[in-house]
Amino acid sequence: MRKIPATMATQHPDNASACYWNQKKFINSLDEVEECYRMFHELKCTEYMWDWEGKFVDEAVVEKLYQRYHDFFRKNKLGKDVFLTFRIPNVDEESGFRLARAYMAILTADDLAHEVGMNTPPIFEAILPMTKNAKQLINVKKTFHQVEEFKKKAFNTKRKTPHEFNVIPLIEGVEYLTSADKILNEYVDGCKAEFGKKPEYLRPFIARSDPAMNAGLIPAVLSCKIALQQFYEVGKKHNIGIYPIIGPGCLPFRGGVNPETIKKTIQEYSGIRTITIQSGFRYDYPLPTVKKAIKYIEETLPKLSFSPLTKKEINDIHQVNKVFGGYYKSTVERAAKLINQIASQVPGRRERMLHIGLFGYSRGIGKVSLPRAIKFTGSLYSIGVPPEFIGMGRGLRDAMKDGTLKTIEKHYLNLRADFIHAGKYLNKENLNELAKKYPVFQEIKEDVQEVENYLRLELGPIKTKHFIYRNLASSIYLRLKEKEDFSSELEEAASIRKSLG
Repeated sequence: MRKIPATMATQHPDNASACYWNQKKFINSLDEVEECYRMFHELKCTEYMWDWEGKFVDEAVVEKLYQRYHDFFRKNKLGKDVFLTFRIPNVDEESGFRLARAYMAILTADDLAHEVGMNTPPIFEAILPMTKNAKQLINVKKTFHQVEEFKKKAFNTKRKTPHEFNVIPLIEGVEYLTSADKILNEYVDGCKAEFGKKPEYLRPFIARSDPAMNAGLIPAVLSCKIALQQFYEVGKKHNIGIYPIIGPGCLPFRGGVNPETIKKTIQEYSGIRTITIQSGFRYDYPLPTVKKAIKYIEETLPKLSFSPLTKKEINDIHQVNKVFGGYYKSTVERAAKLINQIASQVPGRRERMLHIGLFGYSRGIGKVSLPRAIKFTGSLYSIGVPPEFIGMGRGLRDAMKDGTLKTIEKHYLNLRADFIHAGKYLNKENLNELAKKYPVFQEIKEDVQEVENYLRLELGPIKTKHFIYRNLASSIYLRLKEKEDFSSELEEAASIRKSLG
């Protein structure tokens, strides 16, 4: 059985600070090959996501890794000891020509490895973002093998294949997470029908940021728990290994996994076998702390098992998602214009394509478009209104009445800690001013009050850095009202909270 990595370094552009190895905040596509090597060699991550989704990418990554760092990869086999995993474009969301290029990069990397005496295929898995049904997964696997057959005939490939190719479903919406068993069951059955055999194992990937963006903090966390239970039920039904992945960022809204909190937050992800280590985790904390945290994850995560849910608890979570998600979506939809206005000054950190027009896609809620999760989170934090609270206070008030609070507290282990952490960056003066100007922020103000009632404490700055942060958030809001540039204050605030978003 193949080695299952516990840590997957990714290219998520959420770092506030410069990279320790080149002192740059912006990492272009030419830097990413070196970054990949350093994540393996220096940080001891065991997997690296090479992202084709909506961004520019170096297609010669394997050639460059072998050429520049030959000695390392001779001792640490790519595809056996350390892993490079492509996140490929979803042709339902963006143009298919880039998917064809990703396929050829995977296949020619295999040829190269064979030529230089590396007998393990360097890349044999791909992540499909925004997976909504099994048909998408089967189509990826099918078209990959069609390209493989074409390549063999057109270029007289000497190496005998078929190339073993696994597809990792990245499930991003609450509604899809809570019905993940349907996707996986149909995929396993589809593989047997289309390819004559079921997969040896599955690595279903739980998105963590997008469910929060679409339904709010608490539904995002609890939906992950339902998905985990369904994953393992599918594994048991089909007698195949299940090794789930999850993609949290550093701030609670996006998952709350960072080097300072890992010993607490890792319990939240019991049952997960791989955790993403995003840019903020790697570059916004002292390097020794980062290395220690990654080592801790690699050693601890495989030992943890998930806590099963009862039927009543699953029903409770569906009720929570409906109530909390309803409050959240209604509020965010009406705040979208202001969020987008702030997001325009949140800096990019990678060479992303625009998510509009010819080269990509937009994301949103209801009838409005929103920035991607990092800029969305960074925008609200920058004005001192952390998105963790949106819809959640009113939801908790209702949960106390309808009896679902017990399930929330049992299965969201870090609920109190996450609210308290976000609360340190709350600027009540800004929130009061916003509530006077925009009625929708009166609802967020109500959410904060209800969360304080639940916690039985007042939220706000605690340490000196939090008071400095509050002042920066006030300056950002004042400059926003005057239509002035506030990018400098925004970056300084991001450095204090140790994440762009």
